[in-house]
Amino acid sequence: MTRKIGITGQQGFVGSHLYNTLGLSPEEFERVDFHKDYFENPAMMDAFVGQCDVIVHLAAMNRHPDPEVIYRQNTGLVKQLVDSLERTGSRAHVVFSSSSQEERDNLYGKSKKEGRQLLAKWAENSGGRFSGLIIPNVFGPFGQPNYNSFIATFCHKLTHNETPVIDMDGEVKLIYVGELVQEMLYQIKSGETKAEYTVPFTASVKVSEVLEKLQSFKELYFYGGEIPELKTPFDYQLFNTFRSYIDASAHFPVKLTRHSDPRGVFVEIIRLGIGGQCSFSTTVAGITRGNHFHTRKIERFAVIKGKALIQLRKIDSEEVLDFYLDGAEPAYVDMPVWYTHNIKNIGEEELYTLFWINEPYDPEDADTYFLEV
Repeated sequence: MTRKIGITGQQGFVGSHLYNTLGLSPEEFERVDFHKDYFENPAMMDAFVGQCDVIVHLAAMNRHPDPEVIYRQNTGLVKQLVDSLERTGSRAHVVFSSSSQEERDNLYGKSKKEGRQLLAKWAENSGGRFSGLIIPNVFGPFGQPNYNSFIATFCHKLTHNETPVIDMDGEVKLIYVGELVQEMLYQIKSGETKAEYTVPFTASVKVSEVLEKLQSFKELYFYGGEIPELKTPFDYQLFNTFRSYIDASAHFPVKLTRHSDPRGVFVEIIRLGIGGQCSFSTTVAGITRGNHFHTRKIERFAVIKGKALIQLRKIDSEEVLDFYLDGAEPAYVDMPVWYTHNIKNIGEEELYTLFWINEPYDPEDADTYFLEV
């Protein structure tokens, strides 16, 4: 049976990742779109709530110069949701994102704790189901710098010629946004009421260690095009996060160095701190390959002969990035996660392309989702 799922804060950092992940399983989940102005219109809010089997409440304010504004906004949004749940007689499963700051002496943490308790009380009185998730610090691709996490801020600064500054160095407990989404899906599928559930962190690392890794990524990858050695899941997650802050339209295509002598031409495509799979293709004139995206894989397309158009589009955006490559000047484009991409032979001769991807193809876990650019 398909579950109808709505997400308040659908366009936010965690909300957009959850929304896009739900879209990978249309046979299991039907997404009910939410717009933030529903909070200002009780009729529209009720119409939204009335459709949903599951509501994931993520809408919240994280930062503001006045902490009282954060407190009033966050508790106010929960109260509006509860009012709508009561007006509609909903018995939906509500999943709420609280924070590990609940026990800290600040108004943001207080607003999250009180919001969780209000929803737990609604579920107890109404017979609805409730999952109150207490979540550690979240990081991942497309987070908003100076708002969502220090990692987002560091990544943005390093890829935009700015210098990150550590305000306070200490051990931070982290969870990757993809792992958090999987935890939310587990709670949705289980359907159990857990009024207070602490989501386990998946990495614990000092702020200075994170910055050191990111600076290494900048030196090796951003400047040198080398895929660095990635020893742990956290390293992969941090590297894909870093890559998401690169302005692809300005960075790619990256020209490769040709070495010529009487024997012919030699071109180095990629240097690796990790393994992976290399392959090549020939493509006849007018044919397009690809039109798919990945959620975790690291992939490079290098054109060595012929003329190609490589296109990228973030799956929840209409903006298409066009890159024109010519084997006369070999170059490459790397594929960011959550960007659907393709390559088309726009010349008159065969197109020769070399591909590298960080993991061999596994049909049981392909991480390949087809979508037209």
